[in-house]
Amino acid sequence: MPLIRRSAVLAGFAALLGALPGAPAMAQPQITIHHALPPNSHTGAGPIAFREAFERLTANRYRVVVQRNDNEREMIESVQIGTIDCTFTSTGPVGNFVPEVRIFDVPFLFRDTAHARGVLDSDIGQGVLARFNARGLHGVIWTENGFRHLTNSRREVNLPADMRGLKVRTMENQVHIRAFTQLGALPTPMAFSELVPALQQGTVDGQENPISVIVANNLNQVQRFMTLTNHVYSPAVMICGPGVVQRLPAADRPHFMAAARAAQEANRARVSADEASGVEELRRRGMTVITTVNTAAFQEALAPAFAEWERTLDAALLRRIRDWRPAQ
Repeated sequence: MPLIRRSAVLAGFAALLGALPGAPAMAQPQITIHHALPPNSHTGAGPIAFREAFERLTANRYRVVVQRNDNEREMIESVQIGTIDCTFTSTGPVGNFVPEVRIFDVPFLFRDTAHARGVLDSDIGQGVLARFNARGLHGVIWTENGFRHLTNSRREVNLPADMRGLKVRTMENQVHIRAFTQLGALPTPMAFSELVPALQQGTVDGQENPISVIVANNLNQVQRFMTLTNHVYSPAVMICGPGVVQRLPAADRPHFMAAARAAQEANRARVSADEASGVEELRRRGMTVITTVNTAAFQEALAPAFAEWERTLDAALLRRIRDWRPAQ
């Protein structure tokens, strides 16, 4: 039987079978998304908003399964090999896969939140997302953790000298490690899933994270002091396997991106809310919060590292980021 005719017969038979009473329905396509931190957090807000928007926009033709996994490097690797479809992750470990992302990890690069969000949403941020494809990943949209701050269990930190000898957990990120080494601390990279036990056991004295992460994970229970250093703006990103969007019907791809934008909006709104209330909440929980930080002193202490990053990263792009202003 000719191939075309045989295909037509098989298609007709499949249609007839599907019309019979009791015939099994076609399996509902599923998209699996993993994320770190509790569902009721700024990180959890993104994938939950994506699920609600995508299922609604596609009239529930897809099922989006959202699960927690605190090992961000493991999640990225799982997306890369196709074990899961997507992840929402901080960019800390992403630089090990897409080196161009490390440029956003340079300390004191962004003036404020509006500056950071504007850069990431501009052609600068979109250009970096485009670099994911060469690494077997698809960068979908930027989300965020917010500006990072230092906490520790030993002493108040007001100046760079106060950091000397502090064992500080960092992400597996070479820019962050270099910065803390320059400041005289002892950076100890580890997965977030290992952080609380390490703080409890004294393996490390402190850590650095945005207020939203500190609040959501009750780090006040294992840390006494928080210093509002604002030393690094911490982006996050939705990453999917390259085939995830490609295998969607063309009509559903705009729905996918609309859901991604809903995730970005929900995530950023939660970060803004957490930062507005988080300091007082942590004080209420008993933390000592140091707000009078000599930022200029920290920047001066980091001068040798800044010179190194100008050589090893894209100096012209660093200048573009620092000089960026919204279009008038």
